[in-house]
Order: sequence, then C-alpha cells, then structure tokens
Amino acid sequence: MRAFHHFRRSVPVVATLALVLTAGPVANAEASGRTREETKNTATAAPPPTGRAAAVASPLYRTGRLAVTACAPGKIKSGSAASYRRFMTSLTRCLDRAWARQFKSAGLPFAKPGLRFLTRPAATPCGKWPKGATGIYCSAGRTIYIWVDARSVREAFELGQAQFMAHEYAHHVQELGGILGYYWSRQNGVGKSAKLALSRRFELQADCLAGAFLGAAEAALPVNRLEWESTVDWTRQNGHKGWPVNDHGKGATQAYWLTHGFGAASPTACNTWTVAASKVA
Repeated sequence: MRAFHHFRRSVPVVATLALVLTAGPVANAEASGRTREETKNTATAAPPPTGRAAAVASPLYRTGRLAVTACAPGKIKSGSAASYRRFMTSLTRCLDRAWARQFKSAGLPFAKPGLRFLTRPAATPCGKWPKGATGIYCSAGRTIYIWVDARSVREAFELGQAQFMAHEYAHHVQELGGILGYYWSRQNGVGKSAKLALSRRFELQADCLAGAFLGAAEAALPVNRLEWESTVDWTRQNGHKGWPVNDHGKGATQAYWLTHGFGAASPTACNTWTVAASKVA
C-alpha cells in the first residue's frame, strides 16, 4: 500500500506532515544529488517483522542509544534557499548514518530514503500534494519531498527544521521496520475513533523517534537546551492546533513523547503501540 506522511507547519518550530495511498506523476522537483543505496549489512540482515510484531516487538527497540557523530549541518541563512537545501541535505546524511547503524544492530536491512526538493507543491508518486504541507514522506519510492517555500527560508530556525526532518525520517524508519505496513493494515474495517487512535500511536512514535535522534545529536548538531525547552513548551501548548481532528495527539502528549525520546536518545523509549490509551491521547 502506498502512503505518505506530511508535516504541518508549526510556529516557531516545524513545518507540516501526511500519508497517501494513490499514485501520480512527479513534477517540478529538484533532486538533491543524493542516491538511494543500501548499506552493506544485507548479508546478515533478516527480513523485517510483519504484522503486529513489527510494531509491538520491533528489534529496533533493543538497539540502545543512537550514535550521532560528525553531524554539523551548519546554519540556514535567512532568505537563502540554497543554504536551506544544504542544511536539510546535510542533516539527512546524519540521519542516514545514525539509522543505518541502528538497523545493523537490529539485524534488519536498511536503505536510505530519497530526498527531493520542490520549487512549488507538486504531485508525487503518492498523489496530489496535501494542502498546507511543506514536506512529505512518500512510501512509494521511499522518498522525502520538501517544498522550499518562502516562509521556511525567510523564518529559518535550525532546531525546528531538524525536528521536522527527523520526524519525516522517522516515517521512513517505520516503513523499513514494517510498522507502517502494520498501521495501514489495522486501518481496514475499523471505525473512525479506532482509526484516530491508531494514527496517534503512529504519529507520536514518529515524534519520539525524532526526539531520540535530537537527543543523541545534542552535542553534534548542537542542540541548544534553551531552544529545545522552548520548542517542547510551544508544542505542549500548540502542537494539536494545526489538525482538524485528534489524529496526532494533544499538544501535551506530543511534548511528552518528544521529551521521552530526547531523554533516552534511543528507539527503546518509543514503543507507543503497547502503552495505555491515556499515554497516546
């Protein structure tokens, strides 16, 4: 099943996220120059788990702390689309290295996502560009698409963009680990309330995985603690306001999983699939 996830802009932190199930042409996309390639761990890697086990008992939960070294994406120059693309590309390479090691430790096959920058919203292999989105992960082709819009470039905030990219990348992690497939399979034949509950577990896990990467990268990026605390506080108060229904969790719940992942710096903290419903409200 083809899906995408889009990230909704959050002042002052992030941009916007979604998931789609149809196919369509790619248009007006600027390639980042990166190539998708699999790491060398395929000889010893086992197929990812499937079904419920992929979500509730992922081998990634047993891999310990993420290792993030030599990650220095630099600064985004306000008004410079080129510096924005350089920052996001460099950050994605940091994510590639960190998650490749994690998948190897889990004994799972890993492949980098594609990365493409758009000069304007356009169709992707997953269908039409979602309204209000500035970035999407499309599992058809396993590619992250980023619309380099004027506001993102003008109001550049490195930590916010790092959280944005780490969340998008987390959906790629969920795709490779079989979690995305399980999530979509559970959507069939259930009511609206159950679908929203599943969506919250899925999205909040991505928040946690993004936080885990940022926690591991605190010294390497670096992550300014005052900026991080402000980001979490803003999320707590506003994180839910960009969504017409509660499919991403309340602001306080989003903040909880961000800080839970950040403190552990490990996917070990990010199993949202077995916790009580109150933890993913």
